[in-house]
Amino acid sequence: MNSKKTLLILAGGLGSRYKGLKQIDGILDNGSPILEYSIYDALRAGFSKVVIIANRRIPESYIERLNAISQKEEFELHWVYQEKEAFLPLGYDSSEREKPWGTGHAVLCARNVIQEPFVMINADDFYGKEVYQLASEEIDLHISESKFGMAAYPVESTLSGNGNVARGICTLDADNYLIKVEEQTSIRRKGDSIVYTGKGNDIEIASDTLVSMNFFIFHPSVFISLESYFYDFIHSGPELSEEFYVPSAIQRMIDEEKAKVLVKASPSQWMGVTYADDKISIKDFLASEITKNRYPEDLWN
Repeated sequence: MNSKKTLLILAGGLGSRYKGLKQIDGILDNGSPILEYSIYDALRAGFSKVVIIANRRIPESYIERLNAISQKEEFELHWVYQEKEAFLPLGYDSSEREKPWGTGHAVLCARNVIQEPFVMINADDFYGKEVYQLASEEIDLHISESKFGMAAYPVESTLSGNGNVARGICTLDADNYLIKVEEQTSIRRKGDSIVYTGKGNDIEIASDTLVSMNFFIFHPSVFISLESYFYDFIHSGPELSEEFYVPSAIQRMIDEEKAKVLVKASPSQWMGVTYADDKISIKDFLASEITKNRYPEDLWN
């Protein structure tokens, strides 16, 4: 059994479609953003350490708030900033780049503070309390240098009524190991169907198709491959807007037979905030969860 389990939260995005820092935007009157619900659920599933990949726009007032919560709840908390210069080859000029290098680089930035198995999530996604228990059990029983995990969700439950969404469509083998994850950026409802646009045509997908929502369960050995692949990415001469993504790195590890990824359907409901208007849906959802006594009105009192 692994005594220490870490929750790695990616909160370094700029929130361009949301038009604000959705990572720290409180949902209900208690002021807690979605990432605090994730921390709450993870702590109760046996996690004891939280690492947040942040950008410099997160205000000091919120950092102080979460630091105080970590002291009260007695969990280890680390803030790591996703600096553009981190892990770049010596002499590489990144001065013209405005955006961060992507989720793969964000995870890599946590290398120096994570030495134990960890779960990686997005700050602005609500994954549900049961999935953290599943992840905790996977870490205890199965996660190793060559075996990772992923909790995936039916695509139907991950759509937004306010625009297209990007999702990683999973293809699995007979034993539920990941064969490939294919990112599609135009997934949406069209009448009674769910479609995405490929090569100019709308392609229908089944409503129960599992998609990646960036809930990965990793062994710390993943950092070795991430660093190697990021160097390859940089040496390929990427465009200024091009990013290095976790799913692409994991796909390469699978193709090179460095790791297998066991995919399990999440037992929890996913909710997320891509657009500002999505906040209404998750606000109603969390209010309902509180009514069902699945969460207290104030997480930390």
